[in-house]
Amino acid sequence: MIMNEYLDRVAAIQSLKPDAKFSWTDDVITWNDAEQTVPTTSEIDAEVIRLQAEYDAQVYARNRKAEYDQLNQFEMQFDDKENSTTTWVDKINEIKGRHPK
Repeated sequence: MIMNEYLDRVAAIQSLKPDAKFSWTDDVITWNDAEQTVPTTSEIDAEVIRLQAEYDAQVYARNRKAEYDQLNQFEMQFDDKENSTTTWVDKINEIKGRHPK
C-alpha cells in the first residue's frame, strides 16, 4: 500500500468509525467522539489488514487504468468504425492480457 503505518491506522479508524472525531499523536489516539466508542487495537489491526488486502486485490485495475488512460480511445473507436478495423479492441485485449484479474 502507498500509505505509511500512521496513515494505514488512521484509514482503518475512519473505516471502522466513519465521521468519528479523534486525533492521533505519537501513536496515541485522543478520542473526541461522544457518539462512537474507541475501536480496540485488535480491531484497528484487523482493519488495516483488510484494507491492505482490498488495496492489493485491485492492483490489476490500477495497472489497466494507467494504460487505458494513455489511449485515445474515442479516436481509436471512430477510426475502427471508419476503417472496419479492430485496433481498439485488440489494444484493450492486449492490456487485459498483461494485467489479468
